[in-house]
Amino acid sequence: MTTTPLDERFVEPRLRDRLIVRPEIGALLGAVVVFGFFALVTDKFFSASGAATWLDDAATLGIMAVAVSLLMVGGEFDLSAGVMTASTSLVTAILATSAGWNVWLALLVSLVFALAVGAFNGWLVMKTGLPSFIVTLGTFLALQGLNLGVTRLVTGTVQVSGLRSTDGYASAGFVFASTVDVGGTPFQISILWWVGAAAVASWLLVRTRFGNWIFAVGGSAPSSRAVGVPVVRTKVLLFTGTALAAWLVGSINILRFATVQANQGIGLEFQYIIAAVIGGCLLTGGFGSAVGAAIGALIFGMARQGIVFAGWDSDWFMLFLGVMLLAAVLVNNAFRRRAERVRR
Repeated sequence: MTTTPLDERFVEPRLRDRLIVRPEIGALLGAVVVFGFFALVTDKFFSASGAATWLDDAATLGIMAVAVSLLMVGGEFDLSAGVMTASTSLVTAILATSAGWNVWLALLVSLVFALAVGAFNGWLVMKTGLPSFIVTLGTFLALQGLNLGVTRLVTGTVQVSGLRSTDGYASAGFVFASTVDVGGTPFQISILWWVGAAAVASWLLVRTRFGNWIFAVGGSAPSSRAVGVPVVRTKVLLFTGTALAAWLVGSINILRFATVQANQGIGLEFQYIIAAVIGGCLLTGGFGSAVGAAIGALIFGMARQGIVFAGWDSDWFMLFLGVMLLAAVLVNNAFRRRAERVRR
């Protein structure tokens, strides 16, 4: 009696193979290692107050990293994302304090401003064919100069403060900058915004037609266009999404601290990109994970605060950051190659 061999297409893939194809698996393993290391090094890291601290540190970075990861999967970069968080904070603060507007109205105007800049970035990239690196670097410099010039013109200094005494601050602060008590320990509500952003972005990426478009345009824009994918609309929406995340982070920051410096946010754009790369995104586009980017931000938060809890010099964080970036690129490339073999 002979048996007919099973067609490999109908064989249930092994658990290892199912995990290999997930872009975020490397980041998850890294997060477990970092958590275990600092939990052993310092007792405070594993406490409720310690967790509240490193989750808070990761939250706003995570919101931006999730949005940047979608853009990177789509094959683009946004170097203006960091300074945009300060720009939106400044628009809100200046309108509320100097112009006397209600905070909610000021937030709405800053949102429109952010979306307009994001859409402009996307439109210019697609219209000119220039690399998004160059286009958004120009936007970065323009916003940096605008932040400093307008702030000094309106206030005579390079900061805006006094938001707590404005109309609407209490209710807006409750939405964007309040705390949630868990077992007697206050956790910043920004953590919930971070989890929500990661959930929405992940759903968009893996469960919707728009998510398929993102992967397609990141893999090959000409091929995507040939099969009917709206490449221009997809990339403009991705840049707009990054601007929306920057507005959210800027709103959280200004309502929490009630003051903003005109030079805030400079340099953070690289941290967003690094968190996304640690989370599984490739610099070449077409591969990545929103959940992975959120985990990458979590690794940032755990490492930065773990170093503080351990009493080490904070300069070691930059060494950690460089090592993590190089390791993530090597691991991501290895996982991608293995995933391609599994899918064949």
